[in-house]
Parts: sequence; C-alpha cells; structure tokens
Amino acid sequence: MGFWTVFVMAVGLSMDAFAVSVANGCRIKQVTLSDTLRPGWWFGGFQMLMPILGWLGGLALRDLIQRFSHWVAFGLLVFIGGKMLFEVVRGREDEDDCSAERRSTRDMLVLAVATSIDALAVGLTLSVLHVSIWWPVMLIGLVTFTFSVAGTLVGCSIGTLVKDKAEILGGLVLIGIGIRILLQGLR
Repeated sequence: MGFWTVFVMAVGLSMDAFAVSVANGCRIKQVTLSDTLRPGWWFGGFQMLMPILGWLGGLALRDLIQRFSHWVAFGLLVFIGGKMLFEVVRGREDEDDCSAERRSTRDMLVLAVATSIDALAVGLTLSVLHVSIWWPVMLIGLVTFTFSVAGTLVGCSIGTLVKDKAEILGGLVLIGIGIRILLQGLR
C-alpha cells in the first residue's frame, strides 16, 4: 500500500477526531496551548493504538479470510465510511454547544476510544492485506494529531459550519479506498 493511499486513509480516519476537536474548541472560551494539544495527544495516540490491536487480531484471522481479503477490506471500509455519512445525515443528539467548559480526562478517554474504533477495523484490513502496520500507524497518529490540534483551534468561531463537512469527506474517502481495494483484488 503506497504512501498516498495510507495518507488519504489517515485523513479519512482523522475526520471524527477533527469534528470532536472542533466541538471541544467550541466549548472553551479562552483556548490555551494545553487545550490545543490535549485532544491531539488523546486522539492521535488512540488512532495509533487501535490499528495495532486490529492488526494483531487480523494476524490470527488472516489465514481464514485470505481468499476474501479484498472483500473484507471493502466491507469494513465501506461500513466505516457509510457509518460516518449516516451519523451526519441522522444528526447527533449529544452535540455540544459552545457554552460549556473543558472536558474531563474521563470524557477525553471515552471520546478517544469512540473516535478510534474505525481505526481498529483499518488495522484488521491492513493485516489481511499483508501490509506492515508500523509506518501507517505513525502516519495515522501524526495526521490525527495535526487535525485534532487544527480542529481545536477552529473551535467555536466556525465550528458548526465545519464539523459535518469533515465527517462527510472522511466517510467518502474511506468508501473510495474500499472500492479501490476491491477492484484491485478482483483483478
């Protein structure tokens, strides 16, 4: 899997974290450097950890699903991307408004896990495709960190305009990569 494919995948995966970071920035009246870096560390760190866990799980299952790996990758990525699109269309009942305070550590942990579940499936996908996990994980973590910091800075000023568009872009990117993997596997 080439650099640009992994980079685009990393951007797609980071869109959930970006949207949550925009909401976090929206919650804070006076954003400090610590406020800006905190979501980056949480989301970037979990976006690195979850693909590793998925990849390790995929190693155990790889022999069972090797003949169908392109279908598995396609299904997982289209499911993840479709879920992102569905959440935008359906709307979120737990949306934050721009009037609250900084999130607690417990809240950040829950959000970090929730925004990185998709990365678990990507790790499984990379495993069945026999792709080394280490450099993609570093790139995914770095891109997510960067997007999370940027999202926090964007914050409440234009937060409500950007969040859903980021989710839509991320979903479409992951669906596109899934289709590309399927077409390559069918050849």
